[in-house]
Amino acid sequence: MAYIDYYKILGVDKSATQDDIKKAYRKLARKLHPDLNPDDKEAERKFKELNEANEVLSNIENRAKYDKYGENWKHGEEYEKAQQQQRQYQQQNYGGGFSGADFGEGEDFSDFFQNMFGGAGGTGFGKSSRGRASGKFKGSDVQAELTLNLRDAAKTHPQTFEINGKKVRITIPAGVYDGQQIKLRGHGNPGVNGGPNGDLYITFNIPVDPEFERTGNDLKIKVTIDLYTAVLGGDVKVNTLDGSVNLKVKPETQNGTTVRLKGKGFPVYKQEGQSGDLFVTYEVKLPSNLTEKQKEIFEQLKNS
Repeated sequence: MAYIDYYKILGVDKSATQDDIKKAYRKLARKLHPDLNPDDKEAERKFKELNEANEVLSNIENRAKYDKYGENWKHGEEYEKAQQQQRQYQQQNYGGGFSGADFGEGEDFSDFFQNMFGGAGGTGFGKSSRGRASGKFKGSDVQAELTLNLRDAAKTHPQTFEINGKKVRITIPAGVYDGQQIKLRGHGNPGVNGGPNGDLYITFNIPVDPEFERTGNDLKIKVTIDLYTAVLGGDVKVNTLDGSVNLKVKPETQNGTTVRLKGKGFPVYKQEGQSGDLFVTYEVKLPSNLTEKQKEIFEQLKNS
């Protein structure tokens, strides 16, 4: 497997904080998202690499393994366990020590994994001519990404995945956030030598919504009102996640005025019945193509 530098893909240093990684991913995800680059195979390839890099580096535990083992991070701990078992076997049966040469002169991580997991016909550790000291190893974890629009993320609903030829049905709770990761124990790749299956990690990708801006559990929306409504007051229709509501605009409302609709924001994750707030900002649209009469009225207001 060709080595992929996940830090380089995200454009960050190895010393980058988790927040730096999150920001870099979001910036590039918006740029490379398939919805913004239809029929662009190169952008699609880079987007997949970006998601792969984020899935590893955004998880503190997986990042530590990647920093230690590089491209073999998924099986790095299994390699060390195998080394330990081989040492114990050597001591019990030969009374001697153990060195890296027991795996073959010049053999490295990649050679070991190819022998150990390369296929039924290989001579892996479990079929060593030195004895049947085969170990049971947990299968590798599977990383997956699920893209949801804001409205889907705001409601509890089922989703079905196909992993290793098996369908996995899960219920996604309302309120998941962009970059959030959940784990499904035992739904990863099969174990080695009868070991337990790996786990399935699902990372949620929620693109920027064209209408609502999400900040935690609160939502923000901009609503345009005309000058006459701003000056005299009136009604305006405002969209929410649950449909539209009518708001009363107070007379002499200034441009940029923000009002809060309590409980009309985003659902709180795994807290049924609780939601954030919706903040509505009014943008006053000035009239255009005024008649002479209308201009005279404004002049009178100006000089009054």
